[in-house]
Amino acid sequence: MTLRSHASRLVLGFGLLALLTGCKGSVSPPAAPEAVAAPAVVEARPASNRTAGAMVSAANPMAVDAGLAILAQGGSAVDAAIAVQAVLGLVEPQSSGIGGGAFMLHYDARTGDVVAYDGREVAPQGATPGMFMGPDGKPLGFGTAVRTGRSIGVPGAVAMLELAHREHGKLAWGVSWAPAIELATAGFPVPPRMAQMIRAAQGFGGLAPDAAMYLAPAGTPLVQGQQITNNAYAETLRHIAAEGARAFYEGPLAAAIVAAAAREPTPGSLSLADLKAYQPTRLEPVCRSYRVYLVCGMRPPSSGGIAVLSILGTLENIDMAATTPREPLGWHYFIEAQRLAYADRDMYVADDRFVRVPLEGLLDGPYLRSRAALITADRALATVTAGTPPGAVRQGSDTTGGTTGTSHFVVVDNAGNVVSMTTTVESVFGSQRMAGGFFLNNQLTDFSFRPTDDQGQPIANAVAPGKKPRSSMSPTIVFENGGFRFAVGSPGGNAIIGYVAKAIVGTLDWHLPPQAAIDLPNIVARGPIAVEQARMDPAIVTRLKEMGHTFREGSGGEGSGLHAVLLDETGKLVGAADSRRDGVAKTLER
Repeated sequence: MTLRSHASRLVLGFGLLALLTGCKGSVSPPAAPEAVAAPAVVEARPASNRTAGAMVSAANPMAVDAGLAILAQGGSAVDAAIAVQAVLGLVEPQSSGIGGGAFMLHYDARTGDVVAYDGREVAPQGATPGMFMGPDGKPLGFGTAVRTGRSIGVPGAVAMLELAHREHGKLAWGVSWAPAIELATAGFPVPPRMAQMIRAAQGFGGLAPDAAMYLAPAGTPLVQGQQITNNAYAETLRHIAAEGARAFYEGPLAAAIVAAAAREPTPGSLSLADLKAYQPTRLEPVCRSYRVYLVCGMRPPSSGGIAVLSILGTLENIDMAATTPREPLGWHYFIEAQRLAYADRDMYVADDRFVRVPLEGLLDGPYLRSRAALITADRALATVTAGTPPGAVRQGSDTTGGTTGTSHFVVVDNAGNVVSMTTTVESVFGSQRMAGGFFLNNQLTDFSFRPTDDQGQPIANAVAPGKKPRSSMSPTIVFENGGFRFAVGSPGGNAIIGYVAKAIVGTLDWHLPPQAAIDLPNIVARGPIAVEQARMDPAIVTRLKEMGHTFREGSGGEGSGLHAVLLDETGKLVGAADSRRDGVAKTLER
């Protein structure tokens, strides 16, 4: 059901909420008013603009080519997304794959509907609140917890893709898996980042047995350009292509996944029943106005959409267009907005099926104005704590960390439909346990290892059976004048929020082309500030320190993997791929 049969209005204006009503599971972007002097109410409607050609922007050229091949056959954005994900799981296994989970935003250019698909992993029924606590009563080290069977959640990517395909696919389900099957069988050269991550994983204490057998055959690590095949993965994909997601969640493959999770050391409780019970979810995206734009992102269990919109809602009270990325003031405002948003995110956001998340309060216009009022132009806030948004019940303080085993891609098809999808196995090569030629996630280490804080307050993101760990993934789509304007997202653990917000501010406020916005230095302010020193003007950092900002020593590199597509004023698609990784953006001309 679409909003053509459900009247839906969005209130656009300075700091006001977009009021989402109508069909649960989708919203339609409105036409933005020409002026924002007073609140404007406009009818949601389909897009009036159409794209010229189609485009894929993703973290590896082989995945991009696979997506374009599907688009060339008349496939939809979702058909191409399946092909991109299948190939990324082969050539970028350190970041994502069918053994992990994903969040997808889909924009339907014909109806104007925006739908969020939740393929997040789920904790098995045998999970317990203290399962990441050691016998000494202290949390396990992160590296130790990653390689346990307890870290593996029920993978959600395949089921989510099947749901999205059922609703938006044009080609037969099996067609999109063919490029990855062919590549896995014929072989491919090890990409630069995969080789780099193999070396990095060895530096973290060596490869676990499963990973070592695949990534370091005969004891010799794979190197860039080395030709490899993965026949087990090809066989897995053949079954999925022929039988659908059921082949993944039931039968021999499901048994292999459970066996991998049950092995020592520290086996997990993942069961065949957990796999069979998994269901992806179709959600309403969370959408809010930002100046003359409408920005849509994911809702819980991801914190990404809320936190990115919180940053933007705070900055909306500041004239960011009067600043530039070449001077300190704009970065100062951006840092302060991040600090405030991260503090709220860390306290309040988790799986909203288990805890009350004050989503409306966190994005409430007056509340964000009160947060923005804390920011001054010449001095950093001495301390930043979570606020008390309307409807909030304070939780325990959560310092859950984050890693970078994630990927993001954007697809725009010939009809103007858009997919913005962030996909992950969580850590580098996930849990490093394999089944069926692919790596299994360690997504449950995204939970707080401690169920309560030092004061005994329950932590919102604590482990529970059937619960989804909080994510920072932030697939985002931006609309202007009733139609698609910009799609973006990134890997990077909890830094994703800062990366995506930077790209949006760079594009919408500083009016940079998407590639230039992505190329801006990364600066992430969750705790001591991490800055990409190689790209940031030292004079700006010096001035920010003089203003009272504290920087994390030795944070010389912040490894985003931003990918974006923008529709410019002429109707041309402009793609961008983060030079910090192996990605490219390519157009399929009509």
